[in-house]
Amino acid sequence: MKKYILVLLVLASCGFKRIDSRPPQVEYQSGKSIYEFKLNDINGVPVDFSEYKGKKLLIVNTASECGFTPQYEGLQKLHEQYGKNIIVLGFPSNDFGGQEPGSNLEIKAFCTENYGVTFLMFEKIKVKGDDKHELYKWLSSKELNGWNDTEPSWNFCKYLINENGELLKFFGSAIEPLSEELLKEI
Repeated sequence: MKKYILVLLVLASCGFKRIDSRPPQVEYQSGKSIYEFKLNDINGVPVDFSEYKGKKLLIVNTASECGFTPQYEGLQKLHEQYGKNIIVLGFPSNDFGGQEPGSNLEIKAFCTENYGVTFLMFEKIKVKGDDKHELYKWLSSKELNGWNDTEPSWNFCKYLINENGELLKFFGSAIEPLSEELLKEI
């Protein structure tokens, strides 16, 4: 047994790594749970994410002048048809191509008039880069959420949070809100 341990120590010191077919266990300390966030909705009213304990969340960065903007319709249908199973949260951002230049009031009017949006929309925030909002830092840092380092690559990226407040999946912009891929997770 001592020789076996000695051989392992020698191999490890020479740069050899243990080969294991199992993925390593992710160990992290987020320091903050999704339920600790408090953000203002599009009307400036504070929303405490602790209200969402026990519910799935779909967090989406949105924009009014994007090729993916028609996804508002799918998000609204998702909200109407599956609202008992999942809460849709929209976060307008002007981070991609300047495609959300309006004020919160203009964004709200656009979403309501053009897509009948009744799911919860929030104030415009930054979702990428060094000055991104703390929520999006949590969503896109594996040190904080446990596994994901992907920040939004464009408008209408989607993050699915499970009932325990854990980040479950990331969906790129091209994944439609009512796609089979997304619906099977609900």
